[in-house]
Amino acid sequence: MLTIALAKGRLQEKTFERLKKAGVHADLGALGSRRLSVEDTSGKYSFLLVKPGDVPIYVEHGVADVGICGRDVILESQPDVHEPLDLGFGACRLVVAGKQDAINQGHNLLSRLKVATKYPQVATRYFHERGTPVEIIPLTGSVEIAPLLGLSDCIVDIVETGRTLVENGLVVFDTIAPVTARVIVNRASFQLQRKGLLILLAALEPSAEH
Repeated sequence: MLTIALAKGRLQEKTFERLKKAGVHADLGALGSRRLSVEDTSGKYSFLLVKPGDVPIYVEHGVADVGICGRDVILESQPDVHEPLDLGFGACRLVVAGKQDAINQGHNLLSRLKVATKYPQVATRYFHERGTPVEIIPLTGSVEIAPLLGLSDCIVDIVETGRTLVENGLVVFDTIAPVTARVIVNRASFQLQRKGLLILLAALEPSAEH
């Protein structure tokens, strides 16, 4: 049996839909409410529903054989796992954004930046690669308000349509990376359960016929 860790929240509904199309028959709606884990009717898979940032941890440490989460989570944690499949849904971008007038201040502002973000590792790598010293301000809630209140000069966050940025008077300065839902696999499981994993990956392919 393969154990699959699924991310709560933004990708949850579309992940459940993709699994259903892949022929997985399980009461995934029970996850996170009444039960910690569920099995599909075939006995091939069991499922865990966890916070997005925990999916790579469960997979890397072998608690789960497979995980489905956003690429943003993978870029932040950089787990030692295989990443064999882009599921294609949940498309958004990891961006640097801030107030329009920050652009006009140019390099004077960029000499020292306060960056509010849910992605401290991604933000640190991005600015260090550009030789820009930063003070990272980790936040767990909505980060768009940080520049408006003077807490930060800019933010690093995911955006889908950009509507929230516009509503808060922010603009995108740069795109760090595109983000979609990805399948990750524990390295040991990839060797020991290769046959079952290849069957699952083929069923989850965006182009697969069901």
